[in-house]
Amino acid sequence: MTNTVAVTFNVRPPERAALTDAIGGMAAMVYLTDLDDAGRTAALRDATAILARDTGRDLRPGEADAIQSARLIQFITAGIDFVRLDALPAGVPVASNGGAYAGPMAEHGLAMTLAAAKRLLIEQTALARGEFNQFTRNRMLSGKVCGILGFGGIGVATARLMRAMGMHIHAINRGGRSDEPTDWIGTVADLDSLLAASDVLIVSTPLTPATRDWIGARELGLMKTDAILVNLARGEIIQEAPLFAHLQANPTFFACIDAWWVEPVRHGAFRVDHPFLSLPNVIGSPHNSASVPGMTEAALRRAVANIRRVLTGEAPHYVLGATERMG
Repeated sequence: MTNTVAVTFNVRPPERAALTDAIGGMAAMVYLTDLDDAGRTAALRDATAILARDTGRDLRPGEADAIQSARLIQFITAGIDFVRLDALPAGVPVASNGGAYAGPMAEHGLAMTLAAAKRLLIEQTALARGEFNQFTRNRMLSGKVCGILGFGGIGVATARLMRAMGMHIHAINRGGRSDEPTDWIGTVADLDSLLAASDVLIVSTPLTPATRDWIGARELGLMKTDAILVNLARGEIIQEAPLFAHLQANPTFFACIDAWWVEPVRHGAFRVDHPFLSLPNVIGSPHNSASVPGMTEAALRRAVANIRRVLTGEAPHYVLGATERMG
């Protein structure tokens, strides 16, 4: 029987061409958006793999139950905490697209870090008021510690850039080891040590039941009073009210926020419960760290590469565990 990959979302012609090229004749790509109701059900029933964006939106009521033969449900995004995974067949492995957007996100994290360390927004605002603070000191990154909370694709890509800036890399992942060079690496049990050592803390860990509200008042209190915190992951990993209070109490502490607590894609709106953007020690961006030309095609190719592993009998990468699927 011919292998098929059922694509649940709308894909433009150039990206369809990229998918066909990426699968390399190992399977036929079938697009649900091209089919009638009966065709959609048949495609899901017979698919060897499913390529999805958000099954809660892409699939119609009851369609998930038609998935019977799939050996993998592969998502195109790295973070899939907003997807109703409990609505998918329990026996089918689910994989995120881990590391798909690591390159541009790492650059964005570096840019935010430099903007904070060099006081760029603060001094631009001062210049607009006619203040020329030439001798107010900013900071060097070289020789300082960059702590990375979540040493997967994004964390590793960020570490390489930060190392090029002369920073020492401290990191945490679940296993406490990595093939990527670090000056120190630990497990989640070593979080306090990472926080205390970091001059810059990059948050790049997935949102799971274990990481939700992970960083609160106690954890922030362990950090240096002039540390720079950069959140590239999910807002919910850091407790909103304690972070705002910490920023107010420590004016030399910076928060660079790309990932917010309530965002349009995941929640239908943008909202903050505290006026972060009124603080001079906050730099914000609209979760656009991965929004660069060519990244959609690159992400699709990476997702298909994981599907190819299944088709050749290899174990896919970035498969969610039972606890993550419950989140």
